[in-house]
Amino acid sequence: MNKKIVSLFFVFLLTVSALLGGCSNGSGKDDNTISVWAMGEEGKKLGEIAKKFEEENPEIKVKVQAIPWENAHDKLLTAVASQKGPDVVQLGTTWVSEFADAGALLDLSEHMKDYPEFKPENYFDGAAKTMKYDDQIVGIPWYVETRVLFYRTDLLKEAGYDEAPATWDELKDAAGKLADRGDKYYGLDIALNDQIMPFIFAWQNGFEFDTDKPNLNLDSPKFNEALEYYTSYFDEGISTTAEGMDIVQAFKDGVKPMFFSGPWMVNILNEQAPDLEGKWAIATMPKKEQVASSIGGSNFSIFSSSEKVEESLKFISYMNEVDTQVEWFKTSNTLPSRVEAWEDPALKEDEMLATFGKQLETAKASPQIQNWEVVGQELLNAIEKVTVGDADLEKELDKYRQKVKESNEE
Repeated sequence: MNKKIVSLFFVFLLTVSALLGGCSNGSGKDDNTISVWAMGEEGKKLGEIAKKFEEENPEIKVKVQAIPWENAHDKLLTAVASQKGPDVVQLGTTWVSEFADAGALLDLSEHMKDYPEFKPENYFDGAAKTMKYDDQIVGIPWYVETRVLFYRTDLLKEAGYDEAPATWDELKDAAGKLADRGDKYYGLDIALNDQIMPFIFAWQNGFEFDTDKPNLNLDSPKFNEALEYYTSYFDEGISTTAEGMDIVQAFKDGVKPMFFSGPWMVNILNEQAPDLEGKWAIATMPKKEQVASSIGGSNFSIFSSSEKVEESLKFISYMNEVDTQVEWFKTSNTLPSRVEAWEDPALKEDEMLATFGKQLETAKASPQIQNWEVVGQELLNAIEKVTVGDADLEKELDKYRQKVKESNEE
């Protein structure tokens, strides 16, 4: 079903529900309990911090429900339609526009002045951009993530690099030398199923989305140049289109000595590749015009059907205090969205974490548009036809831009 039709359907259901008196959102009218839905591992651990909130706010109780990420989207859709959702919900940043467009998220604009923790300037610029949909404030950044370059320091040194490649030219040169070690070796792993990676290259080349244009400015020469550079790694055999190779094992074996990933990969490598200690590091992204990467993570939003708005605002405010964010980082190993939290020694004095903090300063958010999933997936489809099917890049990009334009005009 077309997403805009889905959105109208949601609005219709919300209206009918309101006319009929609505349904309970699960927290109850007469008690002081707010319900919070949180996803994945964060949902399992959030209860620990929620208890401390209750100690400081004894008039409010918090009921946390942990929801697996794989079930979360469908459960949220059901909640919107039935109005039996939570008061507070954790949303991945790429989901915000979909649920905001459906009228499911409360506009927090009128509450911003009463809650200093919500000020956009408290957050990394990229994270602050995920707070808004149209002219509404619909979410507050909770934690963030970004991509950086992981590389084998020993193998890069053998290729003539004492430090990580800092520019596109250096990245291509280093990756090419690493790929020349033999037929089974590659220089750089680029995951072809990662929707955001092509746009990261485009941002590095100075490209910017223009959401006022139906084609989002995807006909920009900056975008075309970035995709030419991106696909050249596959054309030249520096990167592989083959799937199924475990990245940790390939990194250990030196088959894929460089790749892009997020903060979760640090612990994975430490746990699964202990023999590599001292032989790998991370660095901010190589640049063409700017050191750009993506910013992701999760925001806290309040369901528009909530009857516990003030209590929910207090909870979100508490979760976004600097001290709470640092404590949450130590509990969950997710990165704080508050810039000030990065002054804590636990983050500032850790070399790898400091690298993520540096990258977050220039990390960019995907545009808050309702059809973002279409924009991302259709580009991957076009790239696959080029890298796997040997199609012409410019022709496939022309088809892609037309699909995006049509999607935005529906």
